[in-house]
Amino acid sequence: MFLGTHTPRLDDKGRLFLPAKFRDRMAGGLVVTRGQERCLYVFPMDEFTRMAETMRTTPVTSKAVRDYQRVFLSGASDEIPDKQGRVTIPAALRAYAGLSRECTVIGAGSRVEVWDTAAWDAYLSSTEDAFAEQAEEVIPGLL
Repeated sequence: MFLGTHTPRLDDKGRLFLPAKFRDRMAGGLVVTRGQERCLYVFPMDEFTRMAETMRTTPVTSKAVRDYQRVFLSGASDEIPDKQGRVTIPAALRAYAGLSRECTVIGAGSRVEVWDTAAWDAYLSSTEDAFAEQAEEVIPGLL
């Protein structure tokens, strides 16, 4: 499980150091792809494979399903971190997420998210109050 917030920097070659506590889980390979709110999702290879298999069972007759799969899968890039724990973020994905040198990497359970730090700060600022004031169950069975 991926947890926490980290602030690595993107180098001039588009590489990002994975937080040390995430490296073992990602050492065998990972997939970087477009995420919601213009961040990037990073999945361990086995988790991405599980998701792709689930997608295979969805109805291709649904335009929403086709649209989602096209955007999600067409941006996916399989990567293997180097010996120093760096992963290359392809230029198209850096552009999609508006990544600059300053990045924020968050653990989001089964995935890691990569945000431009300014975008993360704006997102968090706009959603933190609603989170703190939430009075109804959002996720069934949780609190």
